[in-house]
Amino acid sequence: MRERYSDLFHRHNQNPILTAAHWPYPVSTVFNPGAVLLADGTTLLLCRVEDRRGHSHLSAARSANGVDQWEIDHQPTFMADPAHYPEELWGIEDPRLTFVPELNKYAIVYTAYSRDGPGVALAFTEDFQKFERFGVIMPPEDKDAALLPHRIDGQWAVIHRPVSGPRAHMWISFSPDLQNWGTHKLMLKARRGAWWDASKIGLSSPPIETPQGWLVIYHGVRQTAGGCLYRLGLALFDLHSPDQCLKRGEEWIFGPQEPYEQHGDVGNVVFPCGHTVAADGDTVHLYYGAADTSIGLAIGSVRAMLEWLEQQPGISTTKD
Repeated sequence: MRERYSDLFHRHNQNPILTAAHWPYPVSTVFNPGAVLLADGTTLLLCRVEDRRGHSHLSAARSANGVDQWEIDHQPTFMADPAHYPEELWGIEDPRLTFVPELNKYAIVYTAYSRDGPGVALAFTEDFQKFERFGVIMPPEDKDAALLPHRIDGQWAVIHRPVSGPRAHMWISFSPDLQNWGTHKLMLKARRGAWWDASKIGLSSPPIETPQGWLVIYHGVRQTAGGCLYRLGLALFDLHSPDQCLKRGEEWIFGPQEPYEQHGDVGNVVFPCGHTVAADGDTVHLYYGAADTSIGLAIGSVRAMLEWLEQQPGISTTKD
């Protein structure tokens, strides 16, 4: 019998590392950032920034060490453009960033909020100054999406989370050209009953490619008498057939416990959209929205996550 739960992520002692007070122009809250390491080693966060209307845009923050001394763009980096993309009428949210070597560009998969709800939109950039929009690739209601960094059997792949019933599951879809999507496959289901991830699940930061498979950090939601509770879990998927789950943890690994995670615009939420992996190939900086109000940083290890998953029971006990 274990004496204590595994502690796979450790909060940085400067948390929250970014708040609305850091911004060079008036904003209400900052949270749910996508993250990449640029070629020069700089960490770039593309943060969701919400104004007092309740509409969001994306703003870039850069740091040499990924922790502090952030340089934030003095005006919004990537704004909604409802005149040309009406699906962005009520803002753009929750970006996931993936560097795509074949294109030598960064893919930004984000939520476009329309009159009909959230949909998945795609854009590309080389420098986070100029952007090429592809528009909505998954219609409402759909969100929590990221592009895999390379083709699978000649096809691009995007993970996303459509909603069509009382529960919401993770799916993966494929495209020959990044515009026409099909071959939709169920990837991971929200569990029934009293599980921590019984209400709905969704991708957190983009998958981490490892020799063992695609390592996925996902969020799970449990509906409680006090409201929704957002926590994180782990799963591993086959490298060549990423819809095939190899391992899924039974327990959540990271949840709201600090005041800045428990209290805010939406309490009891930890919600990562981005991470970076250090040059050692192991150290993970996980950037997450805390209570939909600020940004926190948690540090973990790819090796430790894989070892933890290896100790979990077989997936046959956790499919539903």
